[in-house]
Amino acid sequence: MLVLDVTVVNVALPDMAADLRLDRATLTWVVTAYTLCFGGLMLLGGRLADALGARRTLLAGLIVFTAASLVTGLAENAPTLIGGRIAQGVGAALLSPAALAIVTTSFHGAERNKALGAWAAIGGTGSAAGVLLGGALTAGPGWPWVFYINVPIGLALLVALPALVPARAPRPARLDVPGAVLVTAATGSLIYGLVRAGDSGWSDPLTLLALIGAVAMYGGFAVVERSTPEPLMDLRMLTRRPVVAGSFLMLVATALLIAYFFLSSVYLQHARGFGPLETGLVFLPVAVAVGLGAHLGSRLVGRIGSRACAVGAMALAAAGSASLTLVSQDTSVYLTLLPGLAVASLGVGAVFVTATTTALAMVGHAEAGLASGVVNTFHEVGGSVGVAVVSTVAATGITGGTSAGFTDAYTLLAVVAGVSAALCLALVPRGKPQLSGGPHVH
Repeated sequence: MLVLDVTVVNVALPDMAADLRLDRATLTWVVTAYTLCFGGLMLLGGRLADALGARRTLLAGLIVFTAASLVTGLAENAPTLIGGRIAQGVGAALLSPAALAIVTTSFHGAERNKALGAWAAIGGTGSAAGVLLGGALTAGPGWPWVFYINVPIGLALLVALPALVPARAPRPARLDVPGAVLVTAATGSLIYGLVRAGDSGWSDPLTLLALIGAVAMYGGFAVVERSTPEPLMDLRMLTRRPVVAGSFLMLVATALLIAYFFLSSVYLQHARGFGPLETGLVFLPVAVAVGLGAHLGSRLVGRIGSRACAVGAMALAAAGSASLTLVSQDTSVYLTLLPGLAVASLGVGAVFVTATTTALAMVGHAEAGLASGVVNTFHEVGGSVGVAVVSTVAATGITGGTSAGFTDAYTLLAVVAGVSAALCLALVPRGKPQLSGGPHVH
């Protein structure tokens, strides 16, 4: 449900914009507000699960997420819509780490590996189901139902979970609230600056103030983390090469994937006149390609090593993105856009697995949990920043309903993937990770 809500809104964006008269900047925030709060507060949610107990935190997050979904579906204006998405992100930040904590403490040995495999499979299914479900619901009962569908599921879980999930004693934990607020506010300021640049230019005073403020708050976050007895993020983990490499790969892969969904959904419906269901069906092979890429990556990374897998997967993403630069008002969607997205997503899927295994399997077991938290944060931040950047680059086409600007945005994605492939040669360790079923990112 949580992963689905990242992708399900993309297909519904044009209908939301038409009904609520949303401009390009607001449309961007519909996606990024959720991923921003999800990623920025996730580590704090993990600490709350320790301090209050995983089941209690899970139920609290479920209440927030379900209520926020109802409010978002009922929204009749932009502030209510964005406010609902922010609250969904807060609920998700409580839900995800608490749910994973329950899985890891309820199963042991080989059973834990099976449970984590089921967790990962359901997460992958969520992203694929999101694009198809988003199209079907938007074309049928309407875009509010992409949010309403969470309500009966949330209520059913609220009834079932107390009976199915045992309560465990909480562990003493200090909450680094200042750190969580600073990193979330810094990323929000960065996204605001990037989105505003598309309308007002890079020299606009508010654009510059937002970007400078983001840098200052990131600096403040680093100071707080160094001085706090129990920091939200142990910055010493960023001195570990495998963790840096895995975080970089996760940041780029998520930025690329969420940018593909956002950009292509708006292009298909605004510039090419596709309906929501038809758009969802176009995306279905793309979502399947991500899963196939992850499957191939999991097999290859242990055979050829992290570096070779990362370089090859990023190069594949760059090749697919390069073919997307050929899209225009007249080209065939099924001969240009769809093949390019499928190839690029195949590469991105392999990058996801390489990022996780590099960061977690190449550090000591005692540090795997910390490394998982760092990579998780970069996962959500990457999605937020990726959407903000391509929205700014493609501002002309998004606002005017033409293909103008989309070519530039796809070109940027191709350049990012190509440069990242080159950087992987120096950044990603050469060794072969030992896959042992440690902590997983969602």
